[in-house]
Amino acid sequence: MTKPNIIVYKKVDPAVLDYLSETCTVTYFEKLTDVVYPSFLDALKEAEGLLGGGLKVDRALLDRAPRLRIVCNTSVGYDNLDLDELKKRGIAATNTPEVLNETVADTIIALMLAAARRIPELDAAVRKGQWGTEPADSWYGVDVHHKTLGIIGMGGIGAAIAQRAKFGFGMNILYHNRSRKPEVEERFGARYCGLEELLQEADFVCLMTPLTPSTAGLMGKREFSLMKRSAIFINGSRGATVDEEALVEALREKVIHAAGLDVFVEEPLSGDHPLTKLDNVVLAPHIGSATGETRFKMAMLAAENLTAFVQGKTPPTLIR
Repeated sequence: MTKPNIIVYKKVDPAVLDYLSETCTVTYFEKLTDVVYPSFLDALKEAEGLLGGGLKVDRALLDRAPRLRIVCNTSVGYDNLDLDELKKRGIAATNTPEVLNETVADTIIALMLAAARRIPELDAAVRKGQWGTEPADSWYGVDVHHKTLGIIGMGGIGAAIAQRAKFGFGMNILYHNRSRKPEVEERFGARYCGLEELLQEADFVCLMTPLTPSTAGLMGKREFSLMKRSAIFINGSRGATVDEEALVEALREKVIHAAGLDVFVEEPLSGDHPLTKLDNVVLAPHIGSATGETRFKMAMLAAENLTAFVQGKTPPTLIR
């Protein structure tokens, strides 16, 4: 029996490739650079499966892949997929939820602590030999423990963040979500509230929503103006959920105290972007799930999705 042709277009552990090779003929691109992209497009002509992350899978790309039957994202988010177009063509899609919840939650807490206690700024000062030359109180940060955390988007990652905040730091938890989560309210004493109320009351605002038409630009000038001047904003969702110009203005004009960001409208972030000129923002290169252990789990789950599909089974985490 002929094995189906698939493309893996993102660096994965050799064990994942070995697993896929048991049932599929694999064409592997460690990274889609300009040099290899023509070869990738050529391979699409025969590909029945596509595994990777971040690639825009839209009508133009699908027109080059007439035999494609499944697209497997190595991420929770799937805003890179044109689901309507995939549905129209009868192409399945999967993602990798749950396996990265704890790791991303660790990153979010790290951003909160780094922004609140000014860790990158103080690290730079020590390296420059400025320790002892500045008044001690000019390096003061703000407390995280026993403050109020507002989480916008209470999915699996949001709940993992709430757990760390509640039991690790004694924080009060507010949340805003499309629907109430009784189990979250019971476990963490979390209070469900409207977006405006959350923004007005929270000391830390953590945005963890998926990118959809209703969440694009969710945080803008008005929303930042509702926050406390002492509040810290954290974004671990998608860059486009935030009006970046409004965020830059809010940080520059001290409308809010600080921010910690792992995602941006344009990635990678340009070195001359206005955010890079501000001291009161901590910037990370979209590394929420970036540990070796978790990236392996994500790639293997994507591989399991693809393998199940080509064997005529339902993938474990089918989007549609």
